[in-house]
Amino acid sequence: MRAWKRPWLSGLLLISPSLILLAILVYGLIGWTINLSMQDRHNARDSKGFVGLDNYTKLFTDDINDRFLHSLKNLLIFTAVFMIGTLVLGMIWALLLERGARAEGIFRTVYLFPMAVSFVASGVVWRWLMNPGQDDNSGGINAIFHGFGLDFLQNPWWTDPDWGMAAMAVPAIWQLAGYVMALFLAGFRGIPDELREAAAMDGATTYQLYRRVLFPQLTPTVLSAMIITGHMSMKMFDLIMSVSGAQWITEVPAVYVWQTLLTSDYAKAAAISVFLLIVVAIVVVPYLVNVNRAEKRSS
Repeated sequence: MRAWKRPWLSGLLLISPSLILLAILVYGLIGWTINLSMQDRHNARDSKGFVGLDNYTKLFTDDINDRFLHSLKNLLIFTAVFMIGTLVLGMIWALLLERGARAEGIFRTVYLFPMAVSFVASGVVWRWLMNPGQDDNSGGINAIFHGFGLDFLQNPWWTDPDWGMAAMAVPAIWQLAGYVMALFLAGFRGIPDELREAAAMDGATTYQLYRRVLFPQLTPTVLSAMIITGHMSMKMFDLIMSVSGAQWITEVPAVYVWQTLLTSDYAKAAAISVFLLIVVAIVVVPYLVNVNRAEKRSS
């Protein structure tokens, strides 16, 4: 009976089922994947032995046609366009609503609605919208350009070998810009009115108010939006597969992992997965540590 008098012990027992499942299904599988990435197992047979970091070095040296480096390049382009697009659109929409737009509730719903749609469903629609056909064979957006006599605006979208990944980020921007808008809007609404009143009493213009007072207060919000969108871009799979399928032009590491698994090259697929995990951890862990320290200082 004495044990139940300790609140921490009763709380630990309450969450113990979740901790056990988390340890097995998350950290246990991560450990299993790391171990597999260091094995000589490139087919359906058992491992031939421990090879250390060889599978990782081969990704950058012996990979056929530099496929892994190509997928990383595509991921970098996709992430850059995706992050910039969502941040810019999200900030613009948040500014419009923060300035007191009429029917704000309707606009918030419209902006956030794409988040309720799965990446697979939106990908199917955007596959038609970004139909690469042109002129009489055009469809989607290109058909609209052709109908209005704006044929010079037609383009091959995601099939372009130079900037196809930039076009691939358009559906993702459409789907996540509303979420970033909600983050910025919450950031604006969280700024004390006293700061606005003090700036007005000092004779600050609207531009100076936002430039010198409000925008600096949104630095944590911008960082949070960058971390969230960057993390989502790293594991982007369903949207790309729905729009383009498994194509060399739009291949990213997540798609490469899936195709590698289809060939039963388990060690290589595990190495790619662990590499992505490390990249995400390098970005996310320092951010979480900084947030935790900030909360402790504020408390």
